[in-house]
Amino acid sequence: MSGTAEEKASGAGSLARGAAVLGAAAVISKLLGTLQKVPLQNVAGDGVFGIYNLVYPFYILILYIATAGFPVAVSAFVAEKMAGGQESEARRVLRLAAAILTVTGIVFFAMLYFGAPHIAAAIGAPSTIPAIRSVSFALLFVPLMSALRGFFQGMQNMAPTAWSQVVEQLIRVAAMVALLIYLTRGGYPDEWIAAGATFGSAAGAAGGLLYMLRCWRVYRRETGSPGGTGAANAEREPGGALARRFLLYALPICLGSIVLPMLTMADTFTMPWLLQAGGLDETGALRAFGLYNHGLPLVQLVTMIASSMAAALVPAIAGAKLRGQPAEIRAKTELALRLSWWIALAASLGLAVTAEPLNVMFYGSSEGTAAMTILAFTAVFGTLNAVSAGILQGLGAAALPARNMLIAAFVKVAGNLLLMPAAGINGAAAAAVAAFAAAGLLNMRAIRRLTGAGFPLRATLVRPLAAAACMCAGIALLRLAAEPALGRMAAGSAAFRLANSGLALGSVAGGAALYGFALVRFRAVTREDLERIPGLGRRLPPRLIRWCRVRS
Repeated sequence: MSGTAEEKASGAGSLARGAAVLGAAAVISKLLGTLQKVPLQNVAGDGVFGIYNLVYPFYILILYIATAGFPVAVSAFVAEKMAGGQESEARRVLRLAAAILTVTGIVFFAMLYFGAPHIAAAIGAPSTIPAIRSVSFALLFVPLMSALRGFFQGMQNMAPTAWSQVVEQLIRVAAMVALLIYLTRGGYPDEWIAAGATFGSAAGAAGGLLYMLRCWRVYRRETGSPGGTGAANAEREPGGALARRFLLYALPICLGSIVLPMLTMADTFTMPWLLQAGGLDETGALRAFGLYNHGLPLVQLVTMIASSMAAALVPAIAGAKLRGQPAEIRAKTELALRLSWWIALAASLGLAVTAEPLNVMFYGSSEGTAAMTILAFTAVFGTLNAVSAGILQGLGAAALPARNMLIAAFVKVAGNLLLMPAAGINGAAAAAVAAFAAAGLLNMRAIRRLTGAGFPLRATLVRPLAAAACMCAGIALLRLAAEPALGRMAAGSAAFRLANSGLALGSVAGGAALYGFALVRFRAVTREDLERIPGLGRRLPPRLIRWCRVRS
């Protein structure tokens, strides 16, 4: 009996370690994917940056349609077969998934490659044709790679997926930068430079697939042909029935996952037309779209960090639901949302008040600062949306976040149509804030209904806003002190950019410290709140514990 307990503990520990490795790899992969946009703009300029940001969301949407849901389905079916001792059937699941995904990948590659002129015409930007065709090649590699990832995850081996994600992003960024340098130095036009940038996705996918195939060869060499012992001799599921069951499992996940890319597609299909209707030619519209996207990598980075910190509580919420503990669900839900709110509120306001130095730091110019300032507020609503969606999934209401994101996509389209004729990219930024606010608030409403979670006005809104106001005042004073020195420098010079970088980094560090201090002193956060955060409670400094009084 003790041996069985030890085996269970060892298995649980191994699974937890695997999940941690996979989570860390996902963060690194997303970080690389987000930050690679900065050198793209720096090397190629806003015109190429605009083309890239028009094409890439379309590729993501097609990619989700072609592959999303399938790795999860492969993982679940492989785990099911392995639990029954049917390793040969687990490999059969992989072969089935690989066949389905290879076909869908080829179909969507053909649709994207040969349909590029029609897609570009629908976007309103014919110069996107080479980039659309370039990125389509990734669809020849990603589907099979996703099937192999799902197989190893079903085998409870997370390392191949984790390392392949990192390999994919590293090759993608390296190929993109190399092609950018080569094509810009060669004097190629913007549309071909953008095609070189998007081809990085195909190169990264090919590298990730090669790594997964190597892992598969190692696995085959170590395991050989699976035996037919025990449950493996059970009746073999007919191929047609297995395929139907597999597709019925995967397709709902796939359809739910494409909603978020649809929100970004709202800009792809509306902004170029609206910018040109406002008097810009295609080149000017693409450049304006590039300026609009200056703030998005920073917002995405904030959303990723804030939601990942709060997401540690989401599995605990799912566990409390399984145990039938409504009070525990409510307490952890409230804490997860408060934690994400604290972080994202400060990040949004911090990005807004430091938008100009951050813009100069990353992109060498203050153009598009107004749009960047407005877009900063999508960080707070985007984070609330991401965390609340995770909570709803943990509560078994996964359809609600998908529905609410679909509503947000309609809000974005309507907002663009209403606001862009008068305000251009600033109107599009305001529409983005409205869209994420709609999704986040609808999710919060559903959570309150399902859990009874409460958010008192003073503790949830007044005190954090007071702490954020102190942070903004401190950053404003720092910027005011730096103004005379910056005024003596030539805009666009290396010294001007370096000085703004120092101001931006100093503002971020100083603002974060001031906000944390004010958050504790204003009793927006208490000792009990901090002690409930997994992995943090035991590491609290004694002085911080004394400061964190009970909230009244």
